Amino acid sequence: MNATQQIRRLGNEIVVAFQFLTRIPMPWVAFEADSLSRATKFFPLVGLVVGSGAVLLRRLLTFHMNRPLVAAILLLYLVLITGCLHEDGLADTADGFGGGRTKDQILAILKDSRIGSYGATALVLSLLVRYLLLASLPLEHFAAYVISSHVLCRWSSLPLSYFLTPAREEDGQGARIAKLTSLASVTFGSVFSFAVVAFALRWSALAPVLAAILAVLLSGWLYARKIGGMTGDCFGATNQLTEIAVYFCGVWIV
Repeated sequence: MNATQQIRRLGNEIVVAFQFLTRIPMPWVAFEADSLSRATKFFPLVGLVVGSGAVLLRRLLTFHMNRPLVAAILLLYLVLITGCLHEDGLADTADGFGGGRTKDQILAILKDSRIGSYGATALVLSLLVRYLLLASLPLEHFAAYVISSHVLCRWSSLPLSYFLTPAREEDGQGARIAKLTSLASVTFGSVFSFAVVAFALRWSALAPVLAAILAVLLSGWLYARKIGGMTGDCFGATNQLTEIAVYFCGVWIV
């Protein structure tokens, strides 16, 4: 493969990453069986763009509205730009792990499109906590923590998809990347993510990075123990938990 083909292929992978994770209009590209697994290395780049958009929106609104209202609009932006992808994953995962006892029961509930009491509760709590954290982040560090949060929460899919197998044998969103992400993709995405966070937060970067790693380790352990691997909903749930964990680091008073 020559240099031109390599560049075109990388461009297609970036487009696929944005198409999968956001509702941002993107040019059409040919989709191959391994397109999504190759695109995972650019998930943190998507997070950088989404987080930067939130920072820009806050700067446009902050002189015209109070902080609680700005936080509500930012949360609406984050939900709309991703098409509730991660919120849906969190709700389904909460329903599955909250209502199921065996692997088959959990997977059956995860596949059900209806939302139950566990899912509704998790969704409401996620929105409420993120709203409160966005409204509470120190203004001087707001941009750094929001960008870091959205880079790291997209990064969370890389180690999960590298180490864990699909929980279902049939095709699904989880099966398209679980155990199919290469070490090169994990390395590239991790270096990019940690470099962005280090640049944004300087010496304060350690806590958010450790919080993200802890969210991945704990959730990954739960998925492996309960269902033997990953589903697409599980990726979304960890994404949400990581986002909250990094925001929490920004509001923690020392």
